[in-house]
Amino acid sequence: MTTRAKLTVFAALASTLVMCSLLPLLHPNGWAAHSVLLIAAAAAIGAGLRRLPTPRILIVPLQLLGVVYLVMLGFVQSSMAAGLLPGPRALDALGSLLAQGGSDIQQYSIPAPATAGLRLVVVGSVALIAVLVDALAVTYRRAAAAGLPLLALYSVGTGLSGDSGTAWLWFLLAGGGYLALLHTEGQDRISRWGRVFHGTGRSGSATTAHGSRQAGVVALAVALLLPVFVPHMGLGLIGGFGNGGAGGGGGAGGGLKALSPVVALTSALRNTDNTILLNYTSDGPRADEMYLRVAALDEFDGVEWKFGDQEPTALPAVLPQPDGLAAGATPPAVHTSVKVTDSLSSEWLPLPYPATTVEVRGRWRFDPVTRMVTGDNGQKTNGLSYEVTSLDVQPTADQLRAAGQAPKDITAKYLTLPDTLPQEVKATALEVTAGKTNAYDRALALQTWFTSPPFKYNTKIDPGTGPDAIKKFLADKEGFCVHFAATMAAMARSLNIPARVAIGFTPGQAMGGNNRLVRSLDYHAWPELYFPGSGWTRFEPTPSRGSAPAYTRDKNAPEPTAPTQQPTATPTGASTDPSPSSGESCDPKLRRIGECGGGPQDAALGNGQDAWWRSTPVLASAGVVVLLLALLTTPMLWRTRIRRRRLGAGRYRGGGDRVEMTDDQVLAAWQELIDSAWDLGIPPDDARTPRRTVQRLAESADLDAEATAAAGRVALATEQVMYARALGPMAPLGPDVRAAREGLLARTGRLGRIRAVLLPASLARVWWRAADRVMALRQAARERTARVVGTVRSAVTKPFRRG
Repeated sequence: MTTRAKLTVFAALASTLVMCSLLPLLHPNGWAAHSVLLIAAAAAIGAGLRRLPTPRILIVPLQLLGVVYLVMLGFVQSSMAAGLLPGPRALDALGSLLAQGGSDIQQYSIPAPATAGLRLVVVGSVALIAVLVDALAVTYRRAAAAGLPLLALYSVGTGLSGDSGTAWLWFLLAGGGYLALLHTEGQDRISRWGRVFHGTGRSGSATTAHGSRQAGVVALAVALLLPVFVPHMGLGLIGGFGNGGAGGGGGAGGGLKALSPVVALTSALRNTDNTILLNYTSDGPRADEMYLRVAALDEFDGVEWKFGDQEPTALPAVLPQPDGLAAGATPPAVHTSVKVTDSLSSEWLPLPYPATTVEVRGRWRFDPVTRMVTGDNGQKTNGLSYEVTSLDVQPTADQLRAAGQAPKDITAKYLTLPDTLPQEVKATALEVTAGKTNAYDRALALQTWFTSPPFKYNTKIDPGTGPDAIKKFLADKEGFCVHFAATMAAMARSLNIPARVAIGFTPGQAMGGNNRLVRSLDYHAWPELYFPGSGWTRFEPTPSRGSAPAYTRDKNAPEPTAPTQQPTATPTGASTDPSPSSGESCDPKLRRIGECGGGPQDAALGNGQDAWWRSTPVLASAGVVVLLLALLTTPMLWRTRIRRRRLGAGRYRGGGDRVEMTDDQVLAAWQELIDSAWDLGIPPDDARTPRRTVQRLAESADLDAEATAAAGRVALATEQVMYARALGPMAPLGPDVRAAREGLLARTGRLGRIRAVLLPASLARVWWRAADRVMALRQAARERTARVVGTVRSAVTKPFRRG
């Protein structure tokens, strides 16, 4: 393979490895295969143009044209003439898809669904970076400059994902790809000086290349290991211990961090670690039914449920009266203390609805329409403690049945439905609520219908909330809370009931008294329906999740007993835990998600005492540390083994008091002396005789008389083996070699001694021997192939030869 071909391959490999840092951004990851194909295509187009007599200035534009054509073929082929020829229609379709991608970037967070627009943005960006890297590294032979577009791509991926648990892996892949590209270009630069003569000492350029590889590996190892030992700096590629850190992503084992509440909810429900997010204490009589609300999606635009127009203001000391609540109503106030862990990094503040006062530090804003409290200028929830006062609005079923017509400002906004909503949505709503004469009974009928078979709860369904997703959900009758809430809200609007979708947390797990522990699997969505006199009222259509409000339960069902006074401390041995028992009676599904609480382990978790050492980032970091330690200690162990073998007792000729070393043992002792000096910074020089070599060592290292004499005896024995006709009796040379090595060590600085132990330069001989062995095997294979070809050719042509 030519040097240019190697550069092309390694440039494409570097782009592919850096592209891996974008994997956490979109889900599913099918777009990655498309990106790899475009990277390979860009490399192939560039290689083909460079093989032709193409002016260098035209290679990059032609590469870009070829890649753009392939992108159009993959995304807007249906708009191309005959499915192959691009035209104005295809360009318009590509522009529309790019605009959709820009809109999706604003709407979704990490990991975002792999919509066509987002796939085009990501795949197109990767292809563009691949062309730039190929142009810089191969066309213009500037591999170092190719690191700039690679760094840009890596920074975008790791900066947006914020997943510290896998950042070390993306760094390792990106750094390894870039170092491999630099190494290939370095070999090319060295080869331009002509054929490299190694000689027996293998000095010069080969030693430089070996040292550069070692330096690159050491730099990569230090960059990975330093954050592990200095986690408090907050600059590491490997996340801190446990779930801590505001930068935790939404992946397994991390916290929740997203700009879209639907994406954050989906990520949390698919997080099998069931991370602790917050705990709270409430003095209300219905703490086991109190949801914590973070957002309200009040606009249904035909694509999905999303935030409507908001005009947030500075968070006031006292929040305004909730919409729809009767003027004379005096629901009891409930005080709640909330403590958020570092695993929940969100711009929305979890609050019971409707909150009237919020005491929280930091910069927060209040939206009077949805009553959402959001962070200002990057303010996040992680690690916060705050106090909330809210109203315990508990209307009766009769009050809701008697509610009148909603005001026009409410109906004008909260009854709007897109024209693209399938007709079967309203038809199904009318069928389910047939015979119901008021809004409450219709809403209750919808809730009962959703919570009954054949509907199933399944978090593996795509988290769409648009018309197509609603239609599919009604057909399959399978989904999770987002589907149930979005569909019931849309059906309620079709029945002239104002509705919106709320997102937040269910009450979580009881920890004794009115203390509750909320985990990632408690993330939830539910519909809010508007009833004059009561305001926005919660319903619960999701089966097996959350708790239905008292005003929606069957009047014949037993009501939970409300205490007549403030809760008191639980007596020893008693339990007020309303969650399922941790014994055998607990449902296996609830036990699996951690809701069979009350035990000591849950209490420990409630105090935030997680087994941090079992978290994925810590185990992955430990594995990397062990691997790197093994890589770093392998040269030292291998060098020690070689030294012991060379200086071992061995087998000697002679008997009695006469000791005579073999020729091989003498040469091995000399080789050990030369390699010991090489490890300490004095490279070998095979042009000198052994005595001249010892003289050079003594002068370079300023050896003392004892070490110089020991080295001289080794040199004398070596010259006898090399030049003398017969060998006289010789004492073992091991002690002399060790004495000379100790003299060299005494004259070497601390860093030099450390380098000689961890990264001995003489191990280059191992690489050379392996390279020679490979070359010999290749030569033998070529000779065997030539013999076989000759035999076959002779056998085939023999019948056609003349006499």
